[in-house]
Amino acid sequence: MTFEPLASDFFGYSAQLSDQEKESIMALRSYLETEVKPLVNGLWERAEFPHQIVKKLAELDVYRFGWESTKPFENSAVFRGFVALELARIDASVATHVGVHNGLAMGSVNVAGSDEQRAEWLPKMASGEIVGAFGLTEPDSGSDSAQGLRTVATRDGDDWILNGSKRWIGNATFSDITIIWAKSAEDGQVKGFIVKTDTPGYTATKIEGKQSLRIVQNADITLENVRVPESMRLQNANSFRDTASVLRLTRAEVAWAAVGNSIGAYEAALRYTKQRVQFGKPIASHQLVQDLLVKSLGNITSSLGMVVQVSRMLDEGVQRDEHSALAKAFATARMRETVAWCREALGGNGIVLEYDVARHFADAEALYSYEGTREMNTLIVGRTITGFAAFV
Repeated sequence: MTFEPLASDFFGYSAQLSDQEKESIMALRSYLETEVKPLVNGLWERAEFPHQIVKKLAELDVYRFGWESTKPFENSAVFRGFVALELARIDASVATHVGVHNGLAMGSVNVAGSDEQRAEWLPKMASGEIVGAFGLTEPDSGSDSAQGLRTVATRDGDDWILNGSKRWIGNATFSDITIIWAKSAEDGQVKGFIVKTDTPGYTATKIEGKQSLRIVQNADITLENVRVPESMRLQNANSFRDTASVLRLTRAEVAWAAVGNSIGAYEAALRYTKQRVQFGKPIASHQLVQDLLVKSLGNITSSLGMVVQVSRMLDEGVQRDEHSALAKAFATARMRETVAWCREALGGNGIVLEYDVARHFADAEALYSYEGTREMNTLIVGRTITGFAAFV
């Protein structure tokens, strides 16, 4: 299958991918466009998740790409970013599902697990045999998770007893395991636990009424005396710094997903405006419509340049928190502008699911906020450039 750069990759950043990576991207794109895209508007309207895609995404090795112990060939962080972009270009919810399972859940095991835990869990997760979720955010603790975590883990012999609650946990209505982060009653440090979701005392309840990322199955989780063996504690998670190490890796991929969501809206707007006739000619021939499209492409191109460089830095081992924070803050802010301009280009039809832009427009709001709000990411960067922490 011959690789075709996206027209929205205006400066040709995908040329940096290897031939094997390009083949993988094209196989993924073909599946998403033919099998997933025709379903997403209906799924979004019904707030349903297409469980059948888990097996196919596993067959395409989407869950394998991130982790050395399971990936089939050497691939770059830039490649992994383009995977996130392709997913979000079709649907941001599908990209979020993969980000939670592959990035946050598998990432936690890979970064903070022991060799034995990686060997046990990563192959099963990469194959789609089990699906993971990531439980950090709580009803009263989001941006202040480093200090405000209220879920408690109490040591009881060879077990730990977990009590608390989590909120906004993606995949959690159907996950087989959830990575639960809790404060130890012994030393007050944050620790991670691999919790099987059929454990007594573990309850996940779907959050209803969402108007963004409706396909993602977010849940409220209640933990009532959930008993977890020491062998299921992530052996290298000893403080919130270890949690942050996972978030650092995934935050940049959220920025990539923001670019993909922008591209999805832009492609839909470009297609529509070239076909929609008013005053005797396609509205794409009008100056003001072209202005909206070009501004959108400019946002996409500048954001893509930033995320490519951040991923290069990750490959080189020099990416720090402030780099991924700036990429996430910038790309999601530009996405918010872009989807609004694309919706504007469609006029009234911009709010109808049939034309695709409305879904990208609504989903942008969740991407803008999760895995670090713009404000929190701004303060991470601000601390670096000024030397002053201004979080409180």
